[in-house]
Amino acid sequence: MAGGSTGASDRASGTFVLKPWELHGEGREFEKLGGELAKAVTALEQDLTALGAPWGADQPGSGFAAAYGPAYGELVGGLRGLAGRVGKVGAGLHAMAERTTDADSSAATGFGAGAGPESGPGPGPGATPGAATVVPKDMSV
Repeated sequence: MAGGSTGASDRASGTFVLKPWELHGEGREFEKLGGELAKAVTALEQDLTALGAPWGADQPGSGFAAAYGPAYGELVGGLRGLAGRVGKVGAGLHAMAERTTDADSSAATGFGAGAGPESGPGPGPGATPGAATVVPKDMSV
C-alpha cells in the first residue's frame, strides 16, 4: 500500500494518530486491487472456457470432468467473492476516514472552535486560546 503510517501508536505517551487522507488513499488502493482481481478472474474464466473439454470422453477423461466441473465453479465463485471483499475493504476505509474527520471536527467544536479571545474571558486553565484547527478532508493526490 502507500508509504507512511495510517495509524501510528506511541505506547510511551499513549497517543494514536489516525490520518483520514491516508485512509482515503489506502481505500482507493483496495478498490483498485479489487477491480484488478475481478478483471483477472474474468480473463481466467474466458481462457478456461476457450479451452473447452480437452480431456476427452474416455474413462479417465470422464473422471477428470466429474471432478473439474464442481471445482471450477467453486474456484471462480470464490475468486469473484474475494475480489468483491477486497473492494469492500476500500469502502470501509473511506467510511472510517469520514467518521474520523467528523469526530475530530465535532471534538474541535466542543473545545471552543471559533471562540477567539474576544468571545471569552481569556486564556486560563482549560481555556481554548483561539479557533481550533480545521481537520483536512483529503490531502492525497
